[in-house]
Amino acid sequence: MTQDEIVALTKRHTIFEWSVQSKMDPIPVARSKGVYFYSPDGKRYLDFNSQLMCVNIGHGDERVVKAISDHVAQLSFANPFMATEARARLGAKLAEITPGDIDTFFFTNGGAEANENAIKIARHFTGRHKLLARYRSYHGGTAGAITLTGDPRRWFAEPGFSGVVHVLDPYHGIQRGWDDAQAALQNLEEVIQLEGPGTIAAFFLESVTGTNGILVPPDGYMQGVRALCDKYGILMVADEVMAGFGRTGKWFAIDHWDVVPDLIVMAKGLTSAYVPLGAVGMRHHIAEFFRDRVFPGGLTYNSHPLGCAAALATIAVYEDDHLIERAATMGEVMRGMMQALGDRHPSVGATRNIGLFGIVELIRNRATREPMAPFNGTSPEMQQVSAFFREHGLYTMVRWNAFYTNPPLTITEGELREGFDIIDKALEIADRAVV
Repeated sequence: MTQDEIVALTKRHTIFEWSVQSKMDPIPVARSKGVYFYSPDGKRYLDFNSQLMCVNIGHGDERVVKAISDHVAQLSFANPFMATEARARLGAKLAEITPGDIDTFFFTNGGAEANENAIKIARHFTGRHKLLARYRSYHGGTAGAITLTGDPRRWFAEPGFSGVVHVLDPYHGIQRGWDDAQAALQNLEEVIQLEGPGTIAAFFLESVTGTNGILVPPDGYMQGVRALCDKYGILMVADEVMAGFGRTGKWFAIDHWDVVPDLIVMAKGLTSAYVPLGAVGMRHHIAEFFRDRVFPGGLTYNSHPLGCAAALATIAVYEDDHLIERAATMGEVMRGMMQALGDRHPSVGATRNIGLFGIVELIRNRATREPMAPFNGTSPEMQQVSAFFREHGLYTMVRWNAFYTNPPLTITEGELREGFDIIDKALEIADRAVV
């Protein structure tokens, strides 16, 4: 098919997520390799967002492709009441790399389902109903996960299910800025007290917030959350769907603060998105709770052998190619490039990154720090920046007043420079709007 035929037929018979369908202009994709993907007519795009912050090991790694091919030829499926070698080995491997005494895992199809099952585990284990989550968060599009979600994607699903209470983040947007850890923790404890500590099962939080701003918590915040959860018997649930598997320069973002959550949710980088797989991991005493009790969840594709085989091969690539360490090193290189953008362009209001997890926020007024687009909105300038990226072969997410810098962990300094050269030129458009 021609790329026009692909786009036309896709738009005619399928739905694009979180989008006005009549305004969709999707990029047609035919193949991918390394940090690039290609349209059917051969146009090359530098994947500066790892698709949806998930293709961490880059596209088309032959080791993972072979593992998938070999396994599907040997065993394409076994139902979740059976035991397979891939499932056994993956559980043991994850127990090695996850924090603390997290040693047992329930496998799902992706991150949203992992959060759904974390909700069930937390409520069943604690006997409590309420769940805390932050406003600047995204936990998935399914019923429970979207109710946990704090950002505007939640609005379409409201009222959602009962028992979810949202709390403010340490970050309040480009104009107001950050609370320190102490103030943020005082606000959190006040909500806990007002809601009734004995009614709250868990606090769900992204260890580093993803699509709501690459928000790296202030020093002491995560340790303080852990202490408050311990104080009130609340489970701490670290959502690592986007930040996990090397993205921040550690196996999991929570490792930066030496904090062990009670539950950890993962997906995306678990298989580098070569095939779907998610998981919720739990500390040993929580897993022991279900030794003599029914586990309250089930999925046809739980522990799918193909997904488990892909995850094992992907984790081996992280280890063999030292991609976790590489993300930390290249993250420092990227930080320098981002800071240089801020020095050159008056439209750059803030840059943030931890490892290869980054964002650039744009403003239109240096004095008031008015964002280049409003919360949950866009602007002609942001649309023009996005169009410039696409025209010049840079793919990344542009949302509200920001764009993201989340390339595969395999990216070289030269490829990183290639992306930032395009960004540098695109920001001339935004600079013209600054007053």
